[in-house]
Amino acid sequence: MDTLFFLIVLVVIFALAFDFINGFHDTANAIATSVSTKALPPKVAIALAATMNLIGALTFTGVAKSVSKDIVDPFQFHDEKIGLLIVLSALIAGIAWNLITWYYGIPSSSSHAIIGSIAGAAISAAGFGVLNYDGFLKIIQALIISPFVALAVGFIIMTLFAAIFKNFNKTKTNKGFRTFQIFTAALQSFSHGTNDAQKAMGIITLALIAGGYHTTEGIPMWVRVAAALSMGIGTSVGGWKIIKTVGGKIMKLQPVNGAAADLSSAVIIFTFTALKLPVSTTHVISSAIMGVGSAKRVKGVKWGVARRIVLTWIITLPISAVLAAIIYQILKLFV
Repeated sequence: MDTLFFLIVLVVIFALAFDFINGFHDTANAIATSVSTKALPPKVAIALAATMNLIGALTFTGVAKSVSKDIVDPFQFHDEKIGLLIVLSALIAGIAWNLITWYYGIPSSSSHAIIGSIAGAAISAAGFGVLNYDGFLKIIQALIISPFVALAVGFIIMTLFAAIFKNFNKTKTNKGFRTFQIFTAALQSFSHGTNDAQKAMGIITLALIAGGYHTTEGIPMWVRVAAALSMGIGTSVGGWKIIKTVGGKIMKLQPVNGAAADLSSAVIIFTFTALKLPVSTTHVISSAIMGVGSAKRVKGVKWGVARRIVLTWIITLPISAVLAAIIYQILKLFV
């Protein structure tokens, strides 16, 4: 087996592993509210999320194309080995950071981790000039703006729900919203698949182009199916530590709050998917919950937990970039 083909195989394995880990790391957020409000039993919620993630992942490819070409142009490397080592380093760094934050139950962003890792590995290989700054900054802007939009939309939707159902019987309203949450949880999981699973698709395509095994920006069907299945299987494993943080530690959730948060975050994720921009589903969902909590009662949000989550958001990009840069230099010694 020649070196290039061996590196391609490694990239595919690690990319699918990243998607699998993303499944139990990030998708926990998609069902956290419905589990914490008892709208769905945990096993049913996970089965629903896995199915809807699979369908969502197979439906769109726009975000995958952005990841495969907007951060680093894969066609610019004359030595295919360099491009493949960049991708492999990024994947190893992204997986490492995801596992560390999963272990401590911190809902960090797989999106920030992999995008920071690609940038860090590429800079380590070829200097700062290697980045496609227009595309890279566009992605960073989407990652930064989307949580604030989710916070605002969560606040607005919860305020509307509170005004509309103010005079309704509380017990019947909660029962109705608990049923409605089955729909919003499904919508949330589907939207997660339309955005998050595509990152692995884009990475595999980036590697195929860099290695000379693919000549267009189109995402091969086998890549789409493999990434979708990996995320679906990962989702079925579940991520209970993160469900506990997102579903209960940010604020005490009632069915109406959970439905408002799910609906808000799904709308935001769909919007950015339509714009072909990757977002952090973790950040969007957590921010939507904060927005919903603020509309109900500002003091009801546990801002200490929120600050810890925001701090993780801020440090993920630079830490994953440095980690990937170091891993690239190490791999380069052996390949």
